[in-house]
Amino acid sequence: MAEYGTQPRMGFFTDTSVCIGCKACEVACKEWNGVPEAESAPDLLGLSYDNTGDLGSNTWRHVAFIEQPAVDLGMPTVGAPEEAGVRWLMSSDVCKHCTHAACLDVCPTGALFRTEFDTVVVQQDICNGCGYCVPACPYGVIEKRESDGRAFKCTLCYDRLGAGMEPACAKACPTDSIQFGELDELRERAAARVSALHEDGVPEARLYGHDPEDGVGGDGAFFLLLDEPEVYGFPPDPVVTTRDLPRMWKRAATTAAGVAAALVVSFLGRRR
Repeated sequence: MAEYGTQPRMGFFTDTSVCIGCKACEVACKEWNGVPEAESAPDLLGLSYDNTGDLGSNTWRHVAFIEQPAVDLGMPTVGAPEEAGVRWLMSSDVCKHCTHAACLDVCPTGALFRTEFDTVVVQQDICNGCGYCVPACPYGVIEKRESDGRAFKCTLCYDRLGAGMEPACAKACPTDSIQFGELDELRERAAARVSALHEDGVPEARLYGHDPEDGVGGDGAFFLLLDEPEVYGFPPDPVVTTRDLPRMWKRAATTAAGVAAALVVSFLGRRR
């Protein structure tokens, strides 16, 4: 294994404007990584054509189907009458592989580690199932598997990267909605894509998770969206949940020292 920092950071750029909702990425991820089917979710959610629901221990890639009433332009529509006037937004979600990863901060066993590709991976043989990482994730990505007790999430196909291969989901994507590569190059490509969409009359196009100055230091997996982040189920302003821990521990130590000093003074005063 190469040492951390000896090569460029790798990541995902997901362009939701060209996602067709085929779910090839979901299937490829499950097949390559041996991810089992959902343990408790029903076969049909009954909420949309998306029956995966969300990310979890048994869904490391999730293609969301977001149905919105479209603006009526008075033009003929294609599809069934009940689908007329509906805009479809589709997005393949995945672990963000944060720059400042709270799951890493709280893991007591070192099961979560940062690879030489600057991605975040869970080592199942070290995970003790404590679950601290689950509430620590600002995106709600990581989850414990009910039948196993340990935490699971996307590894960005760490084994494939080590062999010089691209992740299975990106390899299977027929429209290049999921793009894999060096993160700096992906950010440049994404900025150019947003500019092109703006010029083509799509002013709502925006990037999410690309900014190194955001609350998690930027994501290793970022997105081009066609609406507000909340529409896609993303937090609008994610912040690493362990951000305030150093300050909290410092205040706790100061308080403890003050209490100890007060006890010593009280004890010495009684002896007199």
